[in-house]
Amino acid sequence: MNTTGGLNRSFILAGLLLATFLSAIEGTVIGPAGPTIVSELGSVQLLSWIFTAYLLTMAVSTPIFGKISDLYGRKPVFLIGCALFLLGSLLCCLSQNMEQLIIFRAIQGIGAGAVVPVTFTIIGDIYRLEERGKIQGWISSVWGISSLAGPLLGGYFVDNLGWQWIFGFNLPFGLLAMWFVFRYLKEEMSPRTAKIDYLGALTFTVGITALLFVLSAGGQYYAWSSPIIVGLSIVAILFMILFFVVEKRAQAPMVPLHLFRIRDIRVANIAGLLTSTLMIGLTSYLPLWVQGVRGGNATESGLLLAPMSVGWLIGSVLAGRLLMKIGSRLTAVIGLTGIAIGSGGLFLVGGTSPQAVLFILTFIYGLGFGFAFTIFTIISQSSVGYKERGSSTALHTFMRTLGQTIGAAAFGTWLNYRISTLSSEQHLAEAGISDGDLNQLLAPHTDAALSDDKWALLRNVLEGSLHSLFVIMFVIAIISWVTTLALRKRLIVPEDADAPPQAQALGN
Repeated sequence: MNTTGGLNRSFILAGLLLATFLSAIEGTVIGPAGPTIVSELGSVQLLSWIFTAYLLTMAVSTPIFGKISDLYGRKPVFLIGCALFLLGSLLCCLSQNMEQLIIFRAIQGIGAGAVVPVTFTIIGDIYRLEERGKIQGWISSVWGISSLAGPLLGGYFVDNLGWQWIFGFNLPFGLLAMWFVFRYLKEEMSPRTAKIDYLGALTFTVGITALLFVLSAGGQYYAWSSPIIVGLSIVAILFMILFFVVEKRAQAPMVPLHLFRIRDIRVANIAGLLTSTLMIGLTSYLPLWVQGVRGGNATESGLLLAPMSVGWLIGSVLAGRLLMKIGSRLTAVIGLTGIAIGSGGLFLVGGTSPQAVLFILTFIYGLGFGFAFTIFTIISQSSVGYKERGSSTALHTFMRTLGQTIGAAAFGTWLNYRISTLSSEQHLAEAGISDGDLNQLLAPHTDAALSDDKWALLRNVLEGSLHSLFVIMFVIAIISWVTTLALRKRLIVPEDADAPPQAQALGN
């Protein structure tokens, strides 16, 4: 591994940061544009699939591209992934109906599934372990920043330029990212005889796609007992069993199951899945609480996430520095402690609690996310040799994506269930409050159109439902905290963890 050529590595890092930001922000930037897109393209029933299509294809393609990068190099996979992402972005701009937009979002997700894990892997290739923590912290913090910048940029583009620009702005920055990596990353892969596990990729894709569809749509768009949910559940189970059978026999498995035998990787993946579940839950439902319970607006709920982004950035940087001083276990425990404190505090606050308290809580759990995700990523790529780093990093990225998908689906199902239950217990129907009234709870100036009694009933239902959700999140945070205790005190790095001389920043 070349340790010189600092300027060239800076150009590469700039390209990786740009690509990561574009991939991460596409999960949030589209939110404010949803109503406008529906008004122009129609089919409000398909609105959620604009998000789901991106997440699904990103989840299933991440480990596939990770394996391909181990076989054929990081650089070509990164460039192909960026190209697919930009192609999907361009096609999204040209969409004429909702069905086209969903398909093109899926193409975007495939590209992101290549860019995200390979970005982390390239960092591991061109930087020494001593430098890796700081750089990975910068990459990880991009995800936190995107959670704030996404809604703000999305709202600005929709109000001033049109919804198409939430996709169009990807093009110039994406091309710049591709140029930096193409020009300055030198990579010479030695010939390898291993083949891609196509059968494993097929069974994995079918099984996971069916599973994620069930988790996303079950109990919300289709009843759990409906034929489509039952049928897809059977498909998911059968294909995942077949996948494990195939992987055990494959010469070059797509997802090396033996990686789970490595203690730190196993723990980091489990904790990463749980922590990602919390991240999607807190960032999705705290704004709902601000607008529905406190009576705030979308701007206030967006600003409430600002301390999380700041905390995430600080936590990412601190985690990289503390890793070499106090070890991976203690650093991870610090992060999970912050998440537990922040999430635990949310179910203790009420609708009249000072806003400063909320800012402090979001900063604390943002700090925790920065610590946790940085450490888990470094553990995943530093606990294996160079040849398996891409697969290990991609596996961890997939687990995080799967955690977000499970969290979004499970929390949404639980919230709908609690709203339905509390609505019956408080006799909303007898009070003349319809489902339509409940759906309009978050609309601007809705409270003025309702009587004070009806407003109080609606707010109580939403507050009680969200309170139970925050309790569940706190329990998950505690489980994740306990899980990290199983990490070794310090990283155990294999002898072949460093990249070969062929993988380096171009220029000395």
